[in-house]
Amino acid sequence: MSLVLVAGNGLRAQTVMQGSGPGDMVRIFNTDAAVLEAQEVRKDLPCVVTPTKPTLGFDLRFHAGYEVSVPLKDLAGSEDILTMIFRVTPEGHKDDPVYFSQRLSVPAIEEDAKGNAYLQGAFDIGEGNYHVDFLMRDRSERVCSFYWDSEAELAAKDKQLVLMIAPGVVQAAEQEPFKDEPPVDRPPTEGPLNVKVIINFAPQNAQSATLQPLDTNALISILRSIAREPRIQRFSIVAFNMQEQRVVYRQESTDQINFPALGEALNSLNLGTVDLKRLSQKHGETEFLTGLLTEEMNNTKDHPDAVIFAGPKVMLDDALPQESLNNLADVDYPVFYMNFNLNPQANPWRDAIGNAVKHLKGYEYTISRPRDLWFAWSEIMTRIVKSHGAKPIPAALQ
Repeated sequence: MSLVLVAGNGLRAQTVMQGSGPGDMVRIFNTDAAVLEAQEVRKDLPCVVTPTKPTLGFDLRFHAGYEVSVPLKDLAGSEDILTMIFRVTPEGHKDDPVYFSQRLSVPAIEEDAKGNAYLQGAFDIGEGNYHVDFLMRDRSERVCSFYWDSEAELAAKDKQLVLMIAPGVVQAAEQEPFKDEPPVDRPPTEGPLNVKVIINFAPQNAQSATLQPLDTNALISILRSIAREPRIQRFSIVAFNMQEQRVVYRQESTDQINFPALGEALNSLNLGTVDLKRLSQKHGETEFLTGLLTEEMNNTKDHPDAVIFAGPKVMLDDALPQESLNNLADVDYPVFYMNFNLNPQANPWRDAIGNAVKHLKGYEYTISRPRDLWFAWSEIMTRIVKSHGAKPIPAALQ
């Protein structure tokens, strides 16, 4: 048996502790400060603390943290509250640590309970070396404490990447993937760029009943890379889900992607439910994708400078009709496919969207790691700008 503890019942999720004013010291109990300063491993409250190695996410931030396990028998009894405090200190900045706190509720547990309770903490860091001090205590003031060093470093082949967090910086882990994107300074240009993004919000495993956080974060990171490009001034977004065969969200020709609205729309996905009507349609997926491509690429009102497909592979039992592909061949803008595929070796075959993009003489990029996204987007923008400069601007857009 295992118990995963989460913040609830009005208790705060993990937060950065602040002083009473700018530049003020963080105030914590003297007993907690003494534990952190002692640099000793304590297990008054039996525990195992396992640090997680910093890993670079698709959002181009290093994600670090830890996992703590506690035997359920040592939490047995009436309801309890666990308080965690940890601080992260960048190397060379001993007087400038960042403190985090979190309180977790523990339900009543039977005396003979077997197994462990598990809880996690996370934070984001820039490149550099850090020291982490951790403590956890219960209402009885039993303490679990641990400390470790952590290093975040880009691989030699990734040194060109421009990270979204500066070296030596410590920040709270992002809790809301669909938060608004800060405004981008978009300098006036002659013939501003306009792109349409058609993105499949679906899990890597087509049979999965849920959209995993890794899938969501990677797809959102692709959208944010596009949203942050200052040379693009108009966006059209079409978010669909292949399993449910429907368009989930649409945003037409605006100057900023509405991430909160997209997130709210994706909440309507119900991947674990089988629609009997869809089951009765022998070629339903092929017909849906064919209709989507025809509608979105042939009936473009605002004449995009590029169409970008994104998402995991769409493997269909039936190929898209050749006649429908031929009807798409008249597009006069470049077409790109950012194929999110964590394990390309397991499925090296071109999917239905990839075949359509190839037919249109477009470009496909496999996104398996953060650097793939960075390099793919750099090349895509180069191609869009080159294509835009090589053709006249339609009179309606001048």
